[in-house]
Amino acid sequence: MSHSTIVNSGIELDARGISIDGSPRVVLCASLFYFRLPREQWRARLEQVRASGYTCVDVYLPWNFHETAPGRWSFEGRRDVAAFLDLAQETGLYVIARPGPYICSEWDGGALPAWLGLDPGLRVRQHEPRFLAQVAAWFDQVLPILADRQYQVGGPVIMVQLENELDFFDCEDRTGYLTALRDQAIHHGVTVPLIACAGQGDLAGATGDVPGVVPACNFYPDDDSPHIEAEVRRYAELLADRGLPLMITETNRRHRTLRRLLASGASLIAPYLQSSGWNFGYTPSSGNWGKPGNFMSHGYDFGGYVSSTGAERPEYTQAQVLARVIDALGSRLALATSTVPRVEVTADFPTSSSPSALDLSEGGQLIAVPNLGTAPGRAVVNGVPVAVAPDSCPLMLVDVPLRSWDFDASDATLTLASADLVAATDGALAFSSDVPVTVVLGGTQVEIPAPTAGAPERTVVEGLTLVVLAPSDAGRLRSLGRDGTVRLADAPRRQGTTPPTAVRSVRRRSFAAPEKPAGTHELPPTLESLGAYRGRGTYRTTADLTGVDELLLVGAADIVDLSIAGRVCPTIAGFGAAQRIDVHEVTGSVAIEALVEIWGHANFDDARLPALRLGALRGLGTLWRVRDVRDLSALWTVHGQWAGVPAPTRELGGWSSTRVGIPLTYTRDVQSKTVSALHLRGVVEPVRVTVDDGEPSTVHAEDPWVLLPAGTHQVSITMPHHPSGGGLRAELLSLEPVTGWSCGAQDDDLLTGFAAGVGPTEGIRLPLALKPGEEAWLDVDLPPSDDGFLVRLDGSGIRVTGWAAGECLGRIWVGDRPAFSGGDSDVLWVPAGWTGLTLLIRGIEGQGAPELRTLRLESPNG
Repeated sequence: MSHSTIVNSGIELDARGISIDGSPRVVLCASLFYFRLPREQWRARLEQVRASGYTCVDVYLPWNFHETAPGRWSFEGRRDVAAFLDLAQETGLYVIARPGPYICSEWDGGALPAWLGLDPGLRVRQHEPRFLAQVAAWFDQVLPILADRQYQVGGPVIMVQLENELDFFDCEDRTGYLTALRDQAIHHGVTVPLIACAGQGDLAGATGDVPGVVPACNFYPDDDSPHIEAEVRRYAELLADRGLPLMITETNRRHRTLRRLLASGASLIAPYLQSSGWNFGYTPSSGNWGKPGNFMSHGYDFGGYVSSTGAERPEYTQAQVLARVIDALGSRLALATSTVPRVEVTADFPTSSSPSALDLSEGGQLIAVPNLGTAPGRAVVNGVPVAVAPDSCPLMLVDVPLRSWDFDASDATLTLASADLVAATDGALAFSSDVPVTVVLGGTQVEIPAPTAGAPERTVVEGLTLVVLAPSDAGRLRSLGRDGTVRLADAPRRQGTTPPTAVRSVRRRSFAAPEKPAGTHELPPTLESLGAYRGRGTYRTTADLTGVDELLLVGAADIVDLSIAGRVCPTIAGFGAAQRIDVHEVTGSVAIEALVEIWGHANFDDARLPALRLGALRGLGTLWRVRDVRDLSALWTVHGQWAGVPAPTRELGGWSSTRVGIPLTYTRDVQSKTVSALHLRGVVEPVRVTVDDGEPSTVHAEDPWVLLPAGTHQVSITMPHHPSGGGLRAELLSLEPVTGWSCGAQDDDLLTGFAAGVGPTEGIRLPLALKPGEEAWLDVDLPPSDDGFLVRLDGSGIRVTGWAAGECLGRIWVGDRPAFSGGDSDVLWVPAGWTGLTLLIRGIEGQGAPELRTLRLESPNG
């Protein structure tokens, strides 16, 4: 399929690249998310991106950030996305808007509202009427905001992305689903290009091959891989065959890698999260990231060029230099085509296995020569030795005519330049390098020494002044005179830092937060069914545990603090995996209480744990008394791999065969008078379990359990054959539910309202010791500050939630805890101007007695 996209929007996409109002562009784009920043900082962060040389920001719009409860919409304050887009326009930035409906982004539920899971007939991210009706309500709210701010009507929006990496998800009807989203966008007047990104290279899987939906690519390679170029060029060719440019809507942040993508044919390069932020409140996700079960931290930072608090990192200068290369080459680069070098390139350092080059539109090539090592080296380009710095990727120019810069000798050719060209006039060329630069101009070869910051090197060759700037100077380059004079912007002032301040005096509130009564229930309901889409809830009952040695908790998520007969259990954070709980020392009628907190709904669809399925609900799950345990490892019949009739009877996994790895099925009848749980101990690789004539399910090592209704069932287990049996054992637990639960809910609004309130307090000095399960609400007086604070807690065995200025800052888990991902998981950020600090401290059972020893206030600029 070949097509170009021109929809009277001023934006044209074709095989040669991106044109805006007829002007070809290479677009550098940084992720910048309004919902992860204080509104007061929006303008400064946008201006910071623009000063980096990037010309565009990509912006997710999270559905569940704006629909806070079913039918309750908010677009005010920090949710005023229209104001953010207007600020982007004022700052001179384009915008790629990404309204989902699913965004991933390590955000609570991937932005899908939690209550969608309450409708058993609704299937998220499918061409299904119930889901599409909910999406229509969201699009009715958000798409008019985008349509009113499209480029052709004077706004910043140049593209709108539908969905996000759909090729990762098992969507049954991709064409129907994307067609429905496309039609809604068109209905609301969106005429800029509609794009859909492929997360793992499946262009059809991401777009459904729907006409009018342009495929884009997300690449997250190993930065040190020598094979990046070959993969990226393949996608550039595939898209060129469709009459489209290669647009990389997400990728790594390192500019050495971004240069390799540019040389491989990318017209849009959008490294993900160059400008970092924060997951305020209860908005982080729980996810997989390869290892199932972790929590996304409050800090949302993966090492981009701007930190979560707005500090510029060394990569920021690299951004400015690359942007100046793109500006200096202009349409030559924007209309270039990807290929391989026409001249021989060798190197004495680790480099690309297949270097990329761009045929520039007015002649000559740009060749990327990455040094993937940590030591300086030398490359030989068309027989000329040149220096290459470690961990760099100079964009070398070969055989480039100088006529388009109005150089007096119109037939002059830049035969070779071993460094980045960052500016050009009719009398001078400026390069950026921190190693010596080799230039061949016509028949003259010169080597220019490496410059130092503030001291450019200059030489004149055949009437042309050559200037070499240190990268720090090139990043601040404002103009280049025809005589080689340079004007630099003022160096940025370094913000001062203040030493950490220890806080030991706090005020403890006399009362705890109330909870909303949520009725009595036979079995524990989900928190979402109680109206708590973010926040936490309590479950209480009394149960007779006479003769019961253990309980089985099934489906608990996310964070469960369980107390039985006054004994607090270690915190459970198993994402729905079945948990055995020893109660052999408890007997009679005892109180059972659970506090269940939602960390965040899954942002990715991971089948290995129940709570990591996209759309999965939160809550206590079901608590069962275990009445009996039987070993079922024997008396399985074998089917397949030359097993005859009648089927042989073996232990589970006990068949012997030379067909290693070929699936083999074991079957037996399983009988229980009650609901039961089949436990497959020793599962390593996933196995398929079929009950009676039902659909097979996959059982993983992370949750090797299958619930069975009362009665007799034929159970079949299919697994790859292992000659030694693999050590798999089976046992059957006969279950009886614990019933009669009374519930209460504390959603995020209730907790935030309580934190913002006032009441009687008592001044105390830290350290504060707590019992497991005990909570304390603390008010902390903050000293004046123009920069805000990072709050770091020293203690053990506590979970902490913080609030300031009427906003939940986030949560910290101090001591023994599950895995975390993202930025610094041990700090809360109080932005400048956000007054007051309230902390909810909860003691948890585990390693170390619960204690808050001290608070440290740190400078965010440190």
